[in-house]
Formats: sequence, structure tokens, C-alpha cells
Amino acid sequence: MKRVLYPALLLPLTAAAQLSGEPQPLTERVNVQADSARMEQIINGEWVAVGIRKAEAIQHDPTRLYKGAPSVRFTLGHDDNTLAGYSPGETKGRAELSYCYATATDFAGLPAETYVEAQKMKTVYHYGKGICPQGTKWSYRFAVYVPSTLSPEVYTIFAQWHGMPDRTLVTAPNGQVERLSPERFIALHDTTVIKKDVVYTAIEGTDKRGRPIRKAGEPTGWKVEQGGYPPLAFGFSEGVFYIKANSDRRWFTDKSDRCNANAVRTPLLKPVCSEYKASTIAYRLPFAEFPKDCWVTFTVEVDWTRYGRETERIEAPGRLDVRMAWEGREEHIVDDAQVLIGRNDDEGYYFKYGIYRVAGSTVPVSYNLAGYRQWERN
Repeated sequence: MKRVLYPALLLPLTAAAQLSGEPQPLTERVNVQADSARMEQIINGEWVAVGIRKAEAIQHDPTRLYKGAPSVRFTLGHDDNTLAGYSPGETKGRAELSYCYATATDFAGLPAETYVEAQKMKTVYHYGKGICPQGTKWSYRFAVYVPSTLSPEVYTIFAQWHGMPDRTLVTAPNGQVERLSPERFIALHDTTVIKKDVVYTAIEGTDKRGRPIRKAGEPTGWKVEQGGYPPLAFGFSEGVFYIKANSDRRWFTDKSDRCNANAVRTPLLKPVCSEYKASTIAYRLPFAEFPKDCWVTFTVEVDWTRYGRETERIEAPGRLDVRMAWEGREEHIVDDAQVLIGRNDDEGYYFKYGIYRVAGSTVPVSYNLAGYRQWERN
């Protein structure tokens, strides 16, 4: 599988945005798991956008510069949650940029069916750029500008690293975990209905326009790997800024295991653990003390935990180091902490930033992000 870690294209943000001096909507969206990105969907040669398509959700913002360059403004209003939450009746809202995506160039020279199969397996982005493989060592840098008008009651993740689950890893009705060949998975996909991690029998029907569709019938007992909590997240919750590291050593994720450290009540660097998972609050700061109306730059070093795939062992622990700088000050907020951080996926991790509003919150959110860079360390 081919990987390009950094983009060859350096497309400028829209000419209209640069000429007008006003924030300009970025309304193109890409499903990075199931679709490749077209050239016109790539933002500044580095990103593609995901989430709600409203004009104000993601904007190129020349009115708020970071080191002389325009930033990106992210905004979600009261009614902008479009995703189902973890609990019944709970909602989530998303407006983010993904550093990982694939383009048609990444599939050049491969058999014609490769892309179609990747779409069905939702592994299109596995062929793209921005991936940090499991067990490797990386540094990251990004900056956030939080206005003093932002409510302390927001529940939002503004930066997160995601795992990259492979849906060919399945649990059979007898409980046996196995890896399906692409051919076997495509056969399963084409004869059933898969919703999240559950596989249902297919019922042939038609939509309101009379077009043929397949509806979900009864669960078949099969489940597909879908992933879980992000291995690393920076966000605001319950009146604090927090950094959370998650680990899951299980080969096939148990979605019912909600091992998840509370941002306020969990002691720092004391992981909350279940049989396979660990969740650690690495840092916490009262929202009132988080710097406002200025750029706050984070420099993050991560040694991703190395897992044993089918053995479900921890082969090497992880490490996290974070520095936070603003207005001439710098604080070493996480000092070379040994921490379990990652997922037992084959591929690794990728970065997103923006707004991921959680916990059913509808409190309006708006802030700017800029200055992202990632590089591998020896």
C-alpha cells in the first residue's frame, strides 16, 4: 500500500477570499473513509473538510492571522448537531479539517477494482497522506485562538488523533474474530446491510422515488470493526480545558466498553482502566484560566503505544509530552509522561482539528485554528 505523508499540491485558498479580506465559506466536504478527494476539495494543499456543510461552519479567515497567514474559523450554532451521540437521544456536531485523505493519484497504477473495493471497505484514506503508523514516534504543532466570548459551558474537542479501523476484521456469529479477505468482505457487503458495526439481513425495497434500495432486516450476528474513542484529544468540557489519552489493546473493539476518563473528576495521569482499555487525563486547566483572545500554540510529542495485534498484548508503552505557548510565555504542561496511547489497529493514526461537539451539547461554539505541522522522530 502506497503512502504519501505530505501533499505534493500547494493549492492556495480561494482567490476571492484573498481579495475580499472577509471570511469565506469552505463548503466542499469529503468522506475520507469512502471517497477520494478531488483537487478542488483540497484546502491549502493539506486538508479536506468533514462535517456539516453550512457556510459559517468552516471559513477561511484572513481577518485573524497566525504568523502572517490566514487561519480557519470553525463555528457551530445551537441547531447544528447532525450526528447521533453515544447515548439514546444524545447528539453530536462536527465541523473539522482532516489531514488524512486520498486522491485519484494514490490509486494510479493499481487494479481498477482496488478503489471500488476500498470504498466498500471504507479504507480509501488508508491509501493517502497524513498517516502516522502504529508504534512510531511523531511530533505535532498547531495553534488555537479562543475568543473571550466563548461560553465556559461548551463541550467540544478542538484537536484529535483518530485510529484507522479496518472493517475486514469481523466477529462471526459464533464469537470468533477473524480477518476476511477483501473478496469475502465484499460478498458480505453486497448481500447485507451494514450499519456502524452491526450487520443486518437485507430487505429489498424502494425509496419514495421508486428507486431500488436495501433496508436493514434482522441482525445476522456478524459485526465489523468500527473503532472507538480517539487515542488523543484536546478539548473543553465541564468548565475545564483537558488533554485525554486513550488506549485499546483489543484486536476487535468492544463498543459496549465505555471506559472513558472524566475530564474533571479523574486524577491526573491516573488511568481509568477496563480489561482492555485505559483512559488517562494527562492535563487539566480551568476554562477561566485558558488564554483568550490570543494564539495558543501546542507542541506535542507522541510515542504511540505498540500493540501485539492478535495477541492483544502491550509490546511497548507510549509517551506524551506537551508544551503550551502564548504571548511570549511557554509552559511544559505534560512532562515526558509514560502513558498508554493508541489502538490495536494495523494502520495507525491521523489528525483532525476543528469542532467536534459532544455530550448532547448545543452551546454555540466558535474559534480559530492554524499552524499545523507533523513530523516523524527517530
